[in-house]
Amino acid sequence: MLNLKTIMAAALAGLGALALSSAAMAQSKGTVGIAMPTKSSARWIDDGNNIVKVLKERGYNTDLQYAEDDIPNQLSQIENMVTKGSKVLVIAAIDGTTLSDVLKQAKAKGITVIAYDRLIRDTPNLDYYATFDNFQVGVLQAQSIVDKLGLKDGKGPFNIELFGGSPDDNNAYFFYNGAMSVLQPYLDSGKLVIGSGQKGMDKVATLRWDGATAQARMDNLLSAFYGKKRVDAVLSPYDGLSIGIISSLKGVGYGSADQPMPVISGQDAEVPSIKAMLRGDQYSTIFKDTRDLAKVTADMVDASLSGKEVQVNDTKTYNNGVKVVPSYLLKPVVVDKSNWEKVLIDSGYYKKAQFQ
Repeated sequence: MLNLKTIMAAALAGLGALALSSAAMAQSKGTVGIAMPTKSSARWIDDGNNIVKVLKERGYNTDLQYAEDDIPNQLSQIENMVTKGSKVLVIAAIDGTTLSDVLKQAKAKGITVIAYDRLIRDTPNLDYYATFDNFQVGVLQAQSIVDKLGLKDGKGPFNIELFGGSPDDNNAYFFYNGAMSVLQPYLDSGKLVIGSGQKGMDKVATLRWDGATAQARMDNLLSAFYGKKRVDAVLSPYDGLSIGIISSLKGVGYGSADQPMPVISGQDAEVPSIKAMLRGDQYSTIFKDTRDLAKVTADMVDASLSGKEVQVNDTKTYNNGVKVVPSYLLKPVVVDKSNWEKVLIDSGYYKKAQFQ
């Protein structure tokens, strides 16, 4: 007859085996390598955290790395992910043209590669792309300027300056082209006038999306072209640039009762820009719910590793120079003073206390 100690030992051994089995099952889905560009932008921190949260909830291990906008650093991080056996790579590239060799290594090991929000170019070894409708982002940015200036009602002419994103980020061209699809008719009619004459991504791009670079360029534009006239609007593709542009404008007296701020757009609904919007310094921004993008990306990971069909909704738009990449596009939302609480607070993305 078994004594109590024997029974207890057997029970504990069984529980230990069950725990080990559960741990093994939790780890059985493998590791997903996540390469993010930088922590200098709040949106990339949110992206990384959201992806990790969703993937861990689904039973994956994650290896999240930030490269701080250093291309060799990101290459090294991705190479390490490949070496350590990641089953999937989720990559928001710093420079979408520099990853061909490391992705060739990944493909040789059967690793699925997903471009996250920024298209990876010039490689056949890219499987999927998860992003927002980037052309529509630009359309919404420009439309907010058009609506605020009253251009549809025949008002004008107004002076506008154009800013573009980083020339090594494929998205920057979609943002710019989307915006110009709206603005060009008003430029053609003379209702909008580019005071500097600077137009086209070769002239208006902002390397690495750097706010200080945007501020310096705005300083130069104001001193060279706006001594006796005012800027009525600024197309800015990203909140970090908008903050720099606002600083430049305030430095020469904009934001006062007799010299109101221009209509300034933005993107990513970052906290400093929402505060600027509430102060009346920035007019609008574009909200891209990274929680939704994280879920779409996790769905791609799940499907690709389980042999199921990966869900995409665009198979025409994103040619990376070698192939058209199957993509899933989410819808961006324009935010201004009229709807910021409904879009950002009621959805749980931010807390009201962050803006009080």
